[in-house]
Parts: sequence; structure tokens; C-alpha cells
Amino acid sequence: MPTLLQINSTANWGSTGRIAEQIGAVAMSHGWDSYIAYGRYVAPSKSKLIKIGSLFDSFLHLLFSRLSGHHGWYSRRATKALIKKIEQINPDVIHLHNIHGYYINYPLLFDYLASRRKAVVWTMHDCWPFTGHCAHYHMHNCYKWQSDGCRHCKYIHDYPKACYDHTHRNYQSKKQHFLSLGNHLTIVPVSQWLAGQFKQSFFASLRIQPIYNGVDTAIFAPTSNSNIKLRYGIADKILLVGAATVWNAAKGYDDFLRLRTKLSSRFMIMLVGLSQNQIKRLPQGIIGIERTQSQQELAEIYAAADIVLSLSQQETFGLTIAEAMACGTPVIAYNTTALPELITERTGRVVSQVGDVDGVADAIDAIVTSTKEAFSAQCRRRATTYFDKNSCSEKYITLYNELINN
Repeated sequence: MPTLLQINSTANWGSTGRIAEQIGAVAMSHGWDSYIAYGRYVAPSKSKLIKIGSLFDSFLHLLFSRLSGHHGWYSRRATKALIKKIEQINPDVIHLHNIHGYYINYPLLFDYLASRRKAVVWTMHDCWPFTGHCAHYHMHNCYKWQSDGCRHCKYIHDYPKACYDHTHRNYQSKKQHFLSLGNHLTIVPVSQWLAGQFKQSFFASLRIQPIYNGVDTAIFAPTSNSNIKLRYGIADKILLVGAATVWNAAKGYDDFLRLRTKLSSRFMIMLVGLSQNQIKRLPQGIIGIERTQSQQELAEIYAAADIVLSLSQQETFGLTIAEAMACGTPVIAYNTTALPELITERTGRVVSQVGDVDGVADAIDAIVTSTKEAFSAQCRRRATTYFDKNSCSEKYITLYNELINN
């Protein structure tokens, strides 16, 4: 029986944790033994779980990272314990996801992986692996990582926050350690756009094989039983929904506030994932809901929506868009990063300019005029064809088998 070990910041929690869980479940259906090692936040899993370090370890890692500017250089003891566990399990494939998040020492981990020369798959959910600091840089229009490496960073107070600029040293360290695996490392970006970014980075010489994130299309599905509009007393309104893990300007929070002023009272906006403080400050015409880990609740909201909007300035995939389309709901997004490749004219609209709230309002009018029903079947078909969790996870199993057979 082949063995799979996935390493991620979370286990079956949040988007990346659920993706790792989906892959593990499909691997087990093919006769694999599945382990998931994680740093923080966990929900019940079908895979065997390995906790990396403690909350105190994570706190120290966060503290030292911010003071020094060297994210991912701490948690030595926790990483050594993980390496011992890897030796015991002896996995055939090691699958990395997010290794940032204050829980693992990547130089130690990659030195070990280079010495063992095992097959390593790394799903890239953001841009942190090839920059000196940032997980996302597009909205800052900063491309220093394409030339001689990051330095003199203006954004060290963005995640992962730092007090000092050591971005060039971080860049050189990542390049040295990540490339030390050579052709034993396969890079899996979660979109074609992100694959293009990696091909312009120091990873360009490695195998880069994009695979979309998977959506549970059994949960995220059209339904006529959603009572969301009745529950909130908006049965006579056209419901516009946005969802995010954390709401800020980059995710389009300010644009949703501006959009509200452009729309008549027949529209209601619902934002999912807000903090309590944000909910208290919302203007009339916007309903705020705190973050939910219930996919069923989120699917019910998407299915009840007339349109789901992503006004984010940068996305490496766009899970909100894929989940909404699986529910048969048309979508609107800005023409930025990976978002346009998810949407067609038959599933929604792409607004050409980021921040063009008037353009968003026009796109809303166009979809409302055509009616949601004109888009629903194509939305569902596109989601089940390209973003179904089982078919996406099957692509990983095919990759695993290829790697261990070679």
C-alpha cells in the first residue's frame, strides 16, 4: 500500500485544509494510506493526523518572525519532531501545501527532503514561495522577484508582518532550499495565471503542472429549498453575495460599500466572513455575516443569491466563484489575476477595470435583465466539468502514480 503524507498549515479547516482533506480521501479510495501533518486549526479528518508543534511554538515563531523579518526560519524543535515522524511513516509521496503560517522551519525540512530524494508535490496556493516576503503582490504592482530578487520592500507590514526588511536574504534562502530538490519536486499552481507567474520565477526550470482547486459539487449545488431570503426578510430583493475569509481593501470590502451607493433599494448585498466590528459599521442595505466553517450554510447562501460577486484585486484561484457556479448562480469579478479564467460569457461577467464600481453595476443590470435562470445550467456545467473535487483530486493521484513509478 503506497503512503501519502500532506503537510499544510491546517487540517480540514479553511480552504487549503479542505483541499488537502479531499485529496487524502480520494487517495484512500485508490488504496493509499493517507496522513496530514498540520500546524494550527483542525476539524475531524478521514486521514491520520499529525500535529506539528504546539500553540506556544507557533506563538514564538510568529514573534521571532516579526522581530527578525525571517518568516519560516523558526520552529526548529517542532520540525525535527516532524522529520522523525516522516522517517517512521516512510511516505512514497510528500505533498506540501502552505508551509508558511508560523509552524514549520522550511530550511530544515528542505534539507531533509533533499537528502532523502523522495517524490515531493507542492501545491501553490499563493506567491509566497518565490518572493522575499509577500504572499500576494499584484495589487502593489511589485515585481522585484523577477529580476535580482526582492529588496527594499515597502510592504513588510503586510502578511507575514515584519519589523525589518530582510527580503533579499529571504529570497536567496528560498531559492537555495526550494531548488535543492531538483527534479524530485513537482510544482502544482492552482490556476493557469499562477502557473504563468511561477514560470517567470526561479522555479521556471522545474516541472510546473497546474491543477484547479476542487469544489464539493454535491454540497455546492442548485436548490430551491434555500430559505435565506425569508430568514433575513428580503424575499422581495435581488440578493448580491460576496464571501471572503478576511475582508479588507484587497478583497474588495471598500468597493462593496461604494457599490451599495450605486444600487437602488430593490438590491440587497450580503457579505459573508465579516468581523463583528465590521458588521456593526455596515450601512443600510448590506447584511453582514460572520465567517462560517459550514459548507452547507455557505452553499445555501450561494444558491439563494441572484449573483455572487468577487471584487477582489488579487486571487490565485477564486474559490468563491467556483463554489457559486456549482450552485447554479452567475458570477461577476474583476479582470485581474486568475479570476477571468474561471468565468465565461455564459456563466457571468468580467469587469475590465479593477475598482470600476460603475462597471460592476452595469454587469449586475445585464445579468438581472437576462435573469439568473439564463445562466444557471451553464454555471453548474462549468463547475462540474472543471472544478469538481473528485476529478481535481484524481489528477493528483495520476501524478502520484507517475512519480512513484518513475
